[in-house]
Amino acid sequence: MDRFPKLKTELARRCPTLVLREEEPMHAHTSFRIGGPAALMALPRSAQEAAAAVETAAELGVEPFFLGNGSNLLVDDNGVRRFMIKTFDGLGTVRLDGETALYAESGVLLSRLAVFAMEHALSGLEFAHGIPGTLGGAVTMNAGAYGGEMAQVVLETSYLDCAGNPGIVRGKEHGFSYRNSIFSGAERFILGARLELKPGERAQIRADMARLSQQRRSKQPLEYPSAGSTFKRPEGHYAGALIEQCGLKGLFVGGAQVSEKHAGFLINRGGATCADMLRLMDKVRETVLRQTGVELEPEVRILLEKE
Repeated sequence: MDRFPKLKTELARRCPTLVLREEEPMHAHTSFRIGGPAALMALPRSAQEAAAAVETAAELGVEPFFLGNGSNLLVDDNGVRRFMIKTFDGLGTVRLDGETALYAESGVLLSRLAVFAMEHALSGLEFAHGIPGTLGGAVTMNAGAYGGEMAQVVLETSYLDCAGNPGIVRGKEHGFSYRNSIFSGAERFILGARLELKPGERAQIRADMARLSQQRRSKQPLEYPSAGSTFKRPEGHYAGALIEQCGLKGLFVGGAQVSEKHAGFLINRGGATCADMLRLMDKVRETVLRQTGVELEPEVRILLEKE
């Protein structure tokens, strides 16, 4: 039985202001630009709308999938019969919260958050300026770059549990580790987070962000759709270096390619499908394991219909 029509009807009744979209093409919501339609998508613009979406889904036995900017997600070509709750473009409030802290909702892009901090002469988010995800996704996976990561700045995170009940995680309760947190794989919807930064010089912060941006442009294939680093960093190694060492730079499967600029990036060169990307990932993992003995683990989250 298809529960989505009933879910849509009930959500529209309980929360008339909540934006709902049926059969929403996921290629428009992922940085890979890949993916078929999702059965139903909600785009809450407040914590109250988010709570209504989570609560109603729970009552009807529908497990929601929480989506930020889709910058770390690969979706089935045929689409997924899932209820997506997307934070980006909706939960976008950011404000100062004390002299050196700020609070932001989960849908705020890290780039915007870093600029906000810079404008208020607060340092600590320079590393995040070029990361294309939202705050919610960044907290979930403890996103990081150039020696910085979210674990260094996140004080507390507010969330909704799978039944829509509010909760707060503080400090070490986040369980931060490499590309992981208590929210990874958990059915918790992040509402927002409080970050603790340090006073800094606005001009220096701006200069540091510009320098890191230049490094990214020179080393990463930003001109093509991708999900950033496709594989996690193996202990004692770098995924991109291993892939290059195995002679895989430039390898194609359909429209998917191992970037010639940075082997750690698998990119959509045009018309790539989810199947193309998965086959390319498998080829890379098999070759690296065979030649080096190192097993690469995907950093990208893969959402297939069979899930």
